[in-house]
Amino acid sequence: MTKAIELDPFARFRDVTRARIGLGRSGDAMPTRAILDFQLAHARARDAVHGQVDFTALADELAPVPSIRVRSRAKDRTIYLARPDLGRQADTADLPEPGERHDIAFVIADGLSAAAVERHAVPLFKACMKRLGGFSVAPVILGEQARVAFGDEAAAALGAEIAIVLIGERPGLSVPDSLGAYITFRPQAGRRDSERNCISNIHADGLSYEAAADKIVWIVREALRLQLTGVDLKENAQGATEALSY
Repeated sequence: MTKAIELDPFARFRDVTRARIGLGRSGDAMPTRAILDFQLAHARARDAVHGQVDFTALADELAPVPSIRVRSRAKDRTIYLARPDLGRQADTADLPEPGERHDIAFVIADGLSAAAVERHAVPLFKACMKRLGGFSVAPVILGEQARVAFGDEAAAALGAEIAIVLIGERPGLSVPDSLGAYITFRPQAGRRDSERNCISNIHADGLSYEAAADKIVWIVREALRLQLTGVDLKENAQGATEALSY
């Protein structure tokens, strides 16, 4: 009996991954559909990087939770993309005066994907808040043209023991709207990336809001218990796989 010929041996893999595999050929080039799909993904990634977060709408979504809008020293998107160092520094004119101290300060920063922030930041924040009973949480800082380290200076101004930065991750060609969460114990200007923990790939086809919130709150509790975050704090929440720690 002649063995049946499998016309597309990669079909079964495409059902379980967003990776581009087995695209095929059309002469010396890829098929037209694969080329067009790639160009569309590239355009979406570029749109995500150059997009602008509607922080007014974001503040309305957060209400009645109070929020404070703080810009970085990068005055516009072009400068932000060319000068990462300025995106890491808060504009001191926007920082609030020191006042009541808090256990936790959330910073929602645009980062490199406006789409990620607008779609996922508020639902993730609300999922975290459901799990943070008993903690003092500062007004949410909305960081414009901001990178991860921006959260150190901004959260320190609110006297927070823990900074949780929710930020748009650099878009890829399969996911343009992935959100990341960075947790830092005793945030202050000059903190190294090795002194914070990261939970990444939070989006519709990645880590869910509930799972991400479980991981974030586990790290927060352990950080306060051990008085540290970063490479010495390994995420090991029950039922969860090990998260990146850096």
